[in-house]
Amino acid sequence: MARYLQVHPTDPQPRVIAQAVDLLRSSAVIAYPTDSMYALGTRLEDHAGAERIRRIRHLDEHHHLTLVCADFAQLGQLVMLSNAAFRAIKAATPGPYTFILPATSEVPRRLAHPKKHSVGVRIPDNAVARALLRELDEPLLSSSLLMPGADGPMTEGWQIKDELDDQIDAVLDGGETGTEPSTVIDWTSGEPEVIRVGAGDPSRFE
Repeated sequence: MARYLQVHPTDPQPRVIAQAVDLLRSSAVIAYPTDSMYALGTRLEDHAGAERIRRIRHLDEHHHLTLVCADFAQLGQLVMLSNAAFRAIKAATPGPYTFILPATSEVPRRLAHPKKHSVGVRIPDNAVARALLRELDEPLLSSSLLMPGADGPMTEGWQIKDELDDQIDAVLDGGETGTEPSTVIDWTSGEPEVIRVGAGDPSRFE
């Protein structure tokens, strides 16, 4: 049965955030809000947690999860950035974008694309998510909470608690979110390519 942690959407209580982080450090999978929609998250080193996320979302082993970061400094440790990518991504973050970039040696090989050695990274513009990431002090391995066969995402914490009560360990309810996943920009060729249009305006990368 999942823990239900209700938190203020713009001024999250440190005590509640600390409870969520304690669960993550105990190998939990949690649902948490972002600036696009709710996501599932687990610690970077938690192999079992990553597999649980894939099972919940019916994703195969070739689907790479996103590394969600607290800030640009953390993101910069995980990916290699050209000058052009640095400027454009820094201007767009935090925001509802996922960027696919060449991974640094800080990224475990199992989390990177086997041929391109790339990884998806993101900095959400959401007070709850950023408080969670700052307290955890490391990136969160995540996937947007889009259930297979569903007409749309669950936008409120209580819905997630009802549906996934026996599949995840906690719901961090930070209020209602949007209905679209992040916009995905592939920068592995050296130039930005929009590969999924979502909550973020793609025009700045087209």
